[in-house]
Amino acid sequence: MSSSASSSSPHGGRKPNRLTAEHSPYLLQHAHNPVDWYPWGDEAFEKARAKDVPIFLSIGYSTCHWCHVMEVESFENDEVAKLLNDWFISIKVDREERPDVDKVYMTYVSALHGGGGWPLSVFLSPDLKPLMGGTYFPPDDKYGRPGFKTVLRKVKEAWETKRDALKRTGNLVIEQLRDALSAKASSQDLPNDLAVVSLDQCVEKLASSYAPNFGGFGSAPKFPRPVEDYIMLYKFRKHMEAGKESEALNIKKMVTHTLDCMARGGVHDHVGGGFHRYSVDACWHVPHFEKMLYDQGQIVNVYLDTFLITGDEYYSTVARDILDYLRRDMIGKEGEIFSAEDADSAEYEGAPRKKEGAFYVWTSKEIEDTLGENAELFKKHYYVKSSGNCDLSPMSDPHNEFAGKNVLIERKPASLMSSKSGKSLDEYSQILGACRQKLFDVRSKRPRPHLDDKVIVSWNGLAISAFARASQILKSGPTGTRFNFPVTGCNPVEYLEVAEKAANFIKTNLYDGSSKRLHHSYRNGPSKAPGFLDDYAFLINGLLDLYEFGGKIEWLLWAVQLQVTQDELFLDKQGGGYFNTPGEDPSVLLRVKEDYDGAEPSGNSVAAINLIRLSSMLDAAKCTDYKRNVEHLLAVFETRLRQLSIALPLMCCAADMLSVPSRKQVVLVGQKGSAEFQDMVAATFSSYDPNRTVIQIDPSNTEEMGFWDSNNANIAQMARSSPPGTQTVAHVCQDFKCSPPVTSPEALRELLNKTVAAASSAV
Repeated sequence: MSSSASSSSPHGGRKPNRLTAEHSPYLLQHAHNPVDWYPWGDEAFEKARAKDVPIFLSIGYSTCHWCHVMEVESFENDEVAKLLNDWFISIKVDREERPDVDKVYMTYVSALHGGGGWPLSVFLSPDLKPLMGGTYFPPDDKYGRPGFKTVLRKVKEAWETKRDALKRTGNLVIEQLRDALSAKASSQDLPNDLAVVSLDQCVEKLASSYAPNFGGFGSAPKFPRPVEDYIMLYKFRKHMEAGKESEALNIKKMVTHTLDCMARGGVHDHVGGGFHRYSVDACWHVPHFEKMLYDQGQIVNVYLDTFLITGDEYYSTVARDILDYLRRDMIGKEGEIFSAEDADSAEYEGAPRKKEGAFYVWTSKEIEDTLGENAELFKKHYYVKSSGNCDLSPMSDPHNEFAGKNVLIERKPASLMSSKSGKSLDEYSQILGACRQKLFDVRSKRPRPHLDDKVIVSWNGLAISAFARASQILKSGPTGTRFNFPVTGCNPVEYLEVAEKAANFIKTNLYDGSSKRLHHSYRNGPSKAPGFLDDYAFLINGLLDLYEFGGKIEWLLWAVQLQVTQDELFLDKQGGGYFNTPGEDPSVLLRVKEDYDGAEPSGNSVAAINLIRLSSMLDAAKCTDYKRNVEHLLAVFETRLRQLSIALPLMCCAADMLSVPSRKQVVLVGQKGSAEFQDMVAATFSSYDPNRTVIQIDPSNTEEMGFWDSNNANIAQMARSSPPGTQTVAHVCQDFKCSPPVTSPEALRELLNKTVAAASSAV
C-alpha cells in the first residue's frame, strides 16, 4: 500500500504525443508524457525494425495505482524520457483494451519471476520476442531493486553486446510457452471419477484454507474471488441432495461468515455502495480502493444465491446495494456499463498530487460536523476514531498514510449495536441510512476518482447476468421491506430493464450483424481489437440469464448464434477446448487455452457451462454436439482438474454439471405479460438450483413457436398441449420424465423443493 504520486493536473502544459489520437482512457492519461509513445501496431513495429532498436512495452490500465506512480516518477521525467526516446521504441498498451497482448507478456514475466502485475514493463526485439521484463521500477535504485534508468542502460548494453543470445532466448521462451499453453487432449473420453474427484478436492482445499476469524479463503491481502463461494454453494446443494445436512451446514457457515465480514468491512463502500478491489489486511478493512465492474457483477450473484439458500434479506440487500451503485454511477446514457473507478483522487480541488482513498476516507471531525446529534451513534457503529481507525492489523496501514483518517467498518452487526443503543433495529437502521445519505452528499462535492468509461463486452456480460437474475430472485423477499440509503428499494423489474439496455447497447454498437462477430470494447466507437473468448462466453452467459429470467426469445436466439461464432473462431476442433484469441493477428505471438478461474472466471469454464445449459434447451442433435465439445474441453484440462483443482473451481462445477444424467427443466407456458405468468416465474427462481434450466414460452407468439419447432420439437409440443386460455402451466422434467403440470406458484414451489427432499430421502 502506498500513497499515490499520481498527478492531479491534466498534463502540466506539456506538448501532446501521438497517444492523443487514441480512445483508451489509459493511453490518454499518457498523451502528454515527454516519452515518444506509440500505440500497439505496425507503425511502432516498423520503426523499431528500421532503427534496429529494442521495444520498450509498458502495459497497464487507467485505474492502476502503481501505473500512476510509475508514470509520475519515470514517464513524466525528462531524463528518463530522453533515454527511452534515444534508445528504444516505446509502446503503451491498455491491458483492458488488448488482453491478448497483455496475456503474452504477462505469461512471460510470470514464468521469469514467478509472478507478475501491473504496470508490466517488458523489453522486446523488433520482431516482438521478449528479451527481459518486470513490473514496477522506481526511477532510481532503491527498495532493493534496480532503478528504471539503470535497467534502461543495461538493456541497451545487452542489446549492443549480446543481441544474438537475447534473441535466441526470446525465441526459445515463446516456443516453450506456446507448447505449454496450447495443450491438447490425448483422448476425448473423460474418466468417470473426474467430476467427483475434482469437485471434492477443490472444496476440501478451500475449506482447509478458510479463515474462521474474518472469513475468506487464504490470508491477506484478501481478494473477493466469487468463484470460490460459487463452488462452495454448489457443493452445499450437492450435500443437501445427498442427505448430508451437517456437511452442508458447515459449508454454508463458511460462505455466510465470509460474505458477512466482506459486507461489514471497509472493502465495501458503505456510503456509496459497491465493493473495492481487495483489502490489504485479513479483516477486510483497509482496501485498495479501485472499483472494478467484473467484481461487482460476480459478487452480486454470490449474495443472490446466498439469499436464496438462507432466506436472509441481509444478503439480498447487499446485492441491491451493488446494483444501485452501478445504476447511479457506472451506466451511460444508452445503457452501456462502464469499466472501473480509480483508487486515487485529489484531496481537494487543485491539489498537486492525488492520493489513494482520498475520496472515501473520513476524519472524525468531518463526521461530527456533518451528522450533528447522530455523530456519536454513527462513529461507534463504524469504529470511527479521532486518531484514525486503520489500526486493526499491522498490514492495514504500515506506512501510516491514513493517520487521523477512518475507513468505515462495522465491527459488530447492526442488530447487536441497536440493542446496545436502546433503539429498535428498524429505527437504528433508519438513522444510519440518513447519516450515510448526508455523508454521500458531502462526499459528492469532493474531487471524484477517475472513471474509466470504456465499455468491455465480457465485463458487461457479467453485469447483465447479475441484473437479470436479481430481477426475479429479489421478488422472493417479503413485501413491505424498508430499505435505507444507499439502497433505493426499487421494483426488481427495473433491474431487468438495465440488463436489456446493456445487451442492446452491445448488439447495436459492438456486434457486426453481417459477420456475426463482436468487438471487444467501446469508447467513442468500437475498439480495433476483435472480440475475445471471454467476450463471447461471458456475454452468452448473460444472454442465457436474460432469457431464463426475463423470457424474451431474442436473447436466446442471439446466444445460440454467438455460440456458433465462438466455435468457429476459438474452438480447437482437433485438440479440444477454446483458445483465447481468434489467432488472426500476427503481432500476438501466443494463442492460449486459459483455465484459471481467478478474479474473472476463465473463458473455458464459462463456455463449458454455457454449452451444458444450451444442451438442455435444444434438440438431441445439438445437445450431443454441445456435450461432446464440453467433454473434449474438460479432457484438455484433466490433469489440472486432478492436480490443481483449487485453481479451477468453476471448471470443477462444469465437470459435475456434465456428469448429472439429466438437468432439471422447468417449462413455463402461458401469456408472458400476465401477472399470473410472472408469479410463476418468480416461484421458479425462489430456490437455489444451479442445475436447472428454465424455458419460458408463449404459444401465441409465432416467433417463439417457430424457434422451438426448429430447435426442440418436444418443447413446442409441450406448449401446444398445455390447456388453452390465460392459465399459466409449469412442467418440471428431470431424469427423463416429467411431473404432472402445475398451475399455481405454491404448487410449483412445493414441486421444486420436493426434488431436493426426494433426492435426500432416496439416499
